Amino acid sequence: MNKFFALTLGMALFFTAEGFSQKFGFCNSVALLSELPEVKAADSDLQAFQTQLTKKGQERVKALQEAAAELQRKKDQGSISPKDYDTQYAKLEAEQTDIAKYEREVYQKLSEKREQLYKPLFDKVNKAMADVANENGFALVFDSNTQVLIYAHESLDVTKLVKVKLGISN
Repeated sequence: MNKFFALTLGMALFFTAEGFSQKFGFCNSVALLSELPEVKAADSDLQAFQTQLTKKGQERVKALQEAAAELQRKKDQGSISPKDYDTQYAKLEAEQTDIAKYEREVYQKLSEKREQLYKPLFDKVNKAMADVANENGFALVFDSNTQVLIYAHESLDVTKLVKVKLGISN
């Protein structure tokens, strides 16, 4: 029984000591992403796409406002019958509903475009982080932006190594 206890204790100490000898590191992924030229290009593409979609929506809103003002002017002048007014007003309400639908579609399209543009960049950074961790024997690398990191010594920061891997000078 003593041999079994000693063997168990020895194995527990071995695995505990093995666990404490692991290398850990952290990396600032936001800083990495902000320095990638591809991110700046993606930001520019997304902004241009958003401007294009927003301009179309603004034009529709302006046209709706002008049509509503014209309809109100006709009503105030008495140059439109109540039946025609109601018909045209219903058309304006339908257009307003369509504009609201378009606005939701814009948000969806922007989300899809953002995913399309940034996912390959996130994958690239994650692969570089994994490569640096493997090449340098890190057991764990934490992202310092996740607010999960409670304490880390500066010597554990692998951000510079990942920058080199990504070809970022600085």
